[in-house]
Amino acid sequence: MPWLYLLFAGLLEIVWATAMKQSHGFTRPLPTILMLITMAGSFFLLSLAMRSLPLGTAYVIWTGIGAVGAFVLGILMFGEALTPLRLLAAGMIIGGLILMKITTA
Repeated sequence: MPWLYLLFAGLLEIVWATAMKQSHGFTRPLPTILMLITMAGSFFLLSLAMRSLPLGTAYVIWTGIGAVGAFVLGILMFGEALTPLRLLAAGMIIGGLILMKITTA
């Protein structure tokens, strides 16, 4: 169950990061409210996962899911560049997440 909490915490991190971008510096109320709600949910689920998972593992996987997800949404929603080196960097993060998962008891 902690891994499921961690997965959903990471997915909510993607949502709140995207909502933060769309809030335009907290000047738009709806994205700002969405950001605050999903941020609270993300932190709550992360805290539940950390009850049983090591701090380093939980935090690295949570931030990694958020980072890669925000990277993908940046490309799809905001027209950010998809270059071979950026793709390699995202792949390296994913590789790190996989290693972290398989090396955690």
